Amino acid sequence: MSESISRRVGIVGGCRTPFARAHGAYRSVGNLELMTGALTALVERFDLAGQRIDDVACGAVLKHPGDFNLAREAVQGCGLAPETPAFDIQRACGTSLEAAILLGAKIASGQIDCAIAGGCDSISDAPLSYPRDYQRILLSSSRARSVSGRVLPWLGLRPRHFVPIVPAVVEPRTGLSMGESAEVMAQRWAIDRKDQDALAVASHQRAFKAWDEGFFDELVSPFEGLDRDDNLRPDTSVERLASLKPSFDESGTLTAGNSSPLTDGGAAVLLASEDWAQERGLEIESWLVTGEAAAVDYVGGEGLLMAPAYAVSRMLTRAALTLKDFDFYEIHEAFAGQVLCTLRAWESEAFCRDKLGRQAALGAIDTDRMNVKGSSLAVGHPFAATGARILGTASRLVSGQPNSRALISICTAGGMGVTAIVEAA
Repeated sequence: MSESISRRVGIVGGCRTPFARAHGAYRSVGNLELMTGALTALVERFDLAGQRIDDVACGAVLKHPGDFNLAREAVQGCGLAPETPAFDIQRACGTSLEAAILLGAKIASGQIDCAIAGGCDSISDAPLSYPRDYQRILLSSSRARSVSGRVLPWLGLRPRHFVPIVPAVVEPRTGLSMGESAEVMAQRWAIDRKDQDALAVASHQRAFKAWDEGFFDELVSPFEGLDRDDNLRPDTSVERLASLKPSFDESGTLTAGNSSPLTDGGAAVLLASEDWAQERGLEIESWLVTGEAAAVDYVGGEGLLMAPAYAVSRMLTRAALTLKDFDFYEIHEAFAGQVLCTLRAWESEAFCRDKLGRQAALGAIDTDRMNVKGSSLAVGHPFAATGARILGTASRLVSGQPNSRALISICTAGGMGVTAIVEAA
């Protein structure tokens, strides 16, 4: 999508499963069931049963080897026509937003007329692996041509080979977990613990209020006996969160209360050209205007989760907009500290000049317009599903409000970020 697009990219709407804390309500299902559940909800909401969608892109961050064709398998189980093509995609926590941007470009160019972007993740069904030495024993034995050759490798078998390796959100190049990396950022930008806790409390309260007011009624479909996000803590307070111990550094400020919880869930969004939607009696809820991805040298010293600050800057320049030209700001809350670091960077003249190449700071945003229906700290964060959740939320926020506009910002593992702009139809 760029200034030369031939068609606008419409967001018809989104749908998702309720998000559940890991090892809870969804402990008996995995990625395929979660993705199929989200797609099925979307099919039912927009009466797509039996229809062929031009393309579908979905993904998950934590995948079993059997999930190699996750998107296509989920499509075949959700009620769409079996002729609907699909492909897997993965850009960590930005997976489903990146899927929407890529599919949007295909719609804008006229290559396709409709598409579905989605994502899911199951921490409860995380893939376990075993030490490489054990793998080599198995492979050596299977490749041998004689009985002795098949037996010999097993003489090296040791008890340690039976200890499974649990996936960890750790950066291979630094050895730091996501939380440890965010803690470094919070200390570098001098982010106060009270401010982080206050942001977390606001997220819970706003999400709970949005549920009670019916905002999520069409966006969320019951799944596996759950009909509401189960991480919500509307009775939490800054005082309660202050009693929690730091999670990643004994003298740090990040805790379980101001960090997003490990979560299971799936989400999807229907995109289309205006003509395709009109032919089927569907309303365009909003327009996906543009998107941007960025990466930073976190090994060389930049904060791991600071890439959205760069992506937003470039995107605003290309769209000829300023940071204040938005009615809503949907900023993924991987950690409250990470959100506050991004906001402080945009307000910093030195950062904007030295890192973003700007003559002045991007400026401050009105935080009363940020994550007005709560975000990841409250509803949870099933890695690859978060982008589609946020895109569906942003679309609904601007819908029916002429000339309103929303900014989406998502940080990801690997020092990357994905951002987008949504406008009311």
